[in-house]
Amino acid sequence: MTAVSTPTLTARERQIARLAAAGLTNQQIAEKLSVSRRTVENHLYSGYVKLGTRNREELAALLED
Repeated sequence: MTAVSTPTLTARERQIARLAAAGLTNQQIAEKLSVSRRTVENHLYSGYVKLGTRNREELAALLED
């Protein structure tokens, strides 16, 4: 029997997810973290896939738990 691991976010994915859940836009997150908007979008997408969410609202709900 093998253990099933829960997907985990990288530190950067988690940071960006929290900022998105707090209501910041991708552009605001990018400016705050000194990265491109596209980088923010990539990290959010990766987080959505790992956690099985489809949008910021679902992501925010998971982060509240």
